[in-house]
Amino acid sequence: MLLVLCVDLDDDLGRKTGVDTPVIGRDAVEEAAVALATADPEDSDVNVLFEGLHLQNSIEDEDVEVAAVTGVDGKDVAANRKVGEEVDTVLASISASDDVRAIVVTDGAQDESVVPVIRSRVYIDGVQRVVVRQAQDLESMYYTIKQVLDDPETRGTILVPLGILLLIYPLAIVADYFGMPGAVFGMTSGLLGLYILGRGLGVERALDAAIDRLRSVFYAGRVTLITSVVAAALLLVGGVEGVQSLEATQTDRGTLGALEVAAALVYGAVRWFAAAGITSSLGRVTDEFLAGEFKWHYLNAPFYVVAISAVLYGMSAYFLDMVSLSFLAATLTGGTILGLVSTLAFAVVESRVQTDRPPA
Repeated sequence: MLLVLCVDLDDDLGRKTGVDTPVIGRDAVEEAAVALATADPEDSDVNVLFEGLHLQNSIEDEDVEVAAVTGVDGKDVAANRKVGEEVDTVLASISASDDVRAIVVTDGAQDESVVPVIRSRVYIDGVQRVVVRQAQDLESMYYTIKQVLDDPETRGTILVPLGILLLIYPLAIVADYFGMPGAVFGMTSGLLGLYILGRGLGVERALDAAIDRLRSVFYAGRVTLITSVVAAALLLVGGVEGVQSLEATQTDRGTLGALEVAAALVYGAVRWFAAAGITSSLGRVTDEFLAGEFKWHYLNAPFYVVAISAVLYGMSAYFLDMVSLSFLAATLTGGTILGLVSTLAFAVVESRVQTDRPPA
């Protein structure tokens, strides 16, 4: 049996006429078509219903049944599900053999989005699209543009560069007012270049992930948020101190070599960087403890920071001729011993805690 299936995805038939769907059989579909044409002669679904009747009349070499199914207005997922349910009802009511094929009749690309749902239930011989001749492809173009604008990925790819290009004229007026006409094209090309580079490198995904992590940290009440802000401030202060140390060294000694420049920067900044590292690591340890995921070896982090900072401080001071070789040897030895002792101590503590813990 061949089933001619008229699809009205947004349920104009049910909303405008009050007809119960699905509508099954030639007489019922004809009455529904007349009712819809009477209620709204301009509705394109009227053409769909009459095209279904026309197809039934034109096929004479096999049994043909015609039916109309509808979806839900304004909800694509719900509409597709409702169409699927009504197709099941139609197939159950025609009492045919398993060899049922369908021709789907629609009024445009939007209704054709439900074709995969129908195909999952019955084999489709073809899809017949019915549109007014004077408006050929108009609805399809509208639906395609609507899909493009609804997709965040495509919307960002098309609309953002277009928006930047449309800013050229108002920016040119502003730049001409301030006597900088050449700045417009440089600013526009810079914005386009940054956007294209960001899209190519996937910066937007990294930013979205970072914002999501920051939001989760903020609402979870984690100490890491506070300690990270404090650590960032300490790093900033350390950078300023490093530059000031370099300037003071250049004032005292004149021209410096590359090694001395690096040593001066490290010498001024290392204490603040060490404080930032300790603050950040303590915040992380606190969060792990509050989350019940604390491990003793996490406490190695602040001791490692102190050990590394001591080594860097000793080396930078030695290269600036501010301390003796014995002081450098002492800091290197002290940093190494501190790292080893902390590692061994917390490893022993953690192993004993796990041994004393009762089995689950």
